[in-house]
Amino acid sequence: MKKSGFFIKIFAYTIIAMILIVIITAALFSRQFFTLSRTIEREQIITSYQPLVDRVKSSDYNNIPKVAQRFHDNNQSFEFSIIDDNGGVIYATPGADTSTDFSGDFYWVLYKSPTNGYSIIAQTRPSLTTFYNEIIIRALVAFAIILALCLVCAYIFARQITNPIKQLANDAGKMTRLEDVSQSLPNRLDELGDLSRDIHTMYDKLKETISQLENEILRVREMEEAQRYFFSAASHELKTPIAATGVLLEGMLANVGEYKNHPKYLRECVKLMDAQSKLVSEILETVNLIDGKITPAPEQLKLQNVVASVLPTYQVLAERADQQIYVTIPQEEIVFVDGNMLKKVLSNVVLNAVQNAPPGAEIRIWSEPDSDCCRLYVLNTSTHIDEKILPKLFDPFYRTDKVRNRKNNRSGLGLTIVQKMLQAMGADFSLENTAEGVLFRMVLPKA
Repeated sequence: MKKSGFFIKIFAYTIIAMILIVIITAALFSRQFFTLSRTIEREQIITSYQPLVDRVKSSDYNNIPKVAQRFHDNNQSFEFSIIDDNGGVIYATPGADTSTDFSGDFYWVLYKSPTNGYSIIAQTRPSLTTFYNEIIIRALVAFAIILALCLVCAYIFARQITNPIKQLANDAGKMTRLEDVSQSLPNRLDELGDLSRDIHTMYDKLKETISQLENEILRVREMEEAQRYFFSAASHELKTPIAATGVLLEGMLANVGEYKNHPKYLRECVKLMDAQSKLVSEILETVNLIDGKITPAPEQLKLQNVVASVLPTYQVLAERADQQIYVTIPQEEIVFVDGNMLKKVLSNVVLNAVQNAPPGAEIRIWSEPDSDCCRLYVLNTSTHIDEKILPKLFDPFYRTDKVRNRKNNRSGLGLTIVQKMLQAMGADFSLENTAEGVLFRMVLPKA
């Protein structure tokens, strides 16, 4: 079913309303027009017969017929009669009706003599055709002008009313398609302007809400995918050592071959269980960080002291690999962080640097103060990581032959824990290749 336009409806309603107003106005003033025409007709009759009245009034009673006859000779289109006070006819034109039961269409007493008692009666009216035609023509012209004005005014009124509504309707149609819509009626100070501003404000908030929901849905999907990957990887990491421990125990129970040496393989089982215990602890720590169950407790710490407390263990590992660790941190550098978290982060970062650096490499640790933060750097020289691998290094249990392997007793959660802890502390960080090697940067808040 084809819908009719809003403009057509408004235009039609306006025209109908204006025509009704014109008709009602004409009906209200029609009586005044009728009275006006009667008054003009009366004045015209009096003016036309006034010469006859004047002559009869100035004549002797016996000369009235002669005076009347002379007037009729000069005005033969007039029909009139002169009747005495007893109803007798003093004079009557040939076409006058003097019967007692007058049946003509016009009868007007022009004059009644107070002394002689006669009456002059007009039985024809002067022609007012020109006057009536002029009135009709003027009325038609006036009606045509009024009708034209009604059409113009109705068109302008309908356009003024419907244009902003059509703009709002077009904007609403674009909004349903989630298109970008600019404010169509920004300068209107009436209700339509308020409606337009409210609609666009509501649309902006709706788009913002939709965007937030889409981001939230995407974040939830990413979290679900990360959780699936995490648990799958954790299951894989736990499965192999558990299977190996099971093989060792079964061999010892069966006293097969070398497995008869129970003390030796029990120590192997203990090592495997210790490694698994450490892995399970790191898994739990990672889960707690992801769930936000571990919250930082920041305090004022000397950055040099924190770094110095972490290095002794890794200094020995570096010396075995013929590596050198250089630290350049000012004594007065104070940061506002969680001490335990920062130590854990530094431990994992330095351990990764030591394990991934080739023999003879240098590991440099230094800081650069800023106005409201401290930038801490750990550079692993003579090392390069494939750019495609860099973003994946923070994924749980991610390993490559060049970066991670089980021979180093590494769980694959070190950098994941680093990422989650720094995010919990609100510290910015990055891992990137430089001309000298692999650089890890973290931005710590100052005290």
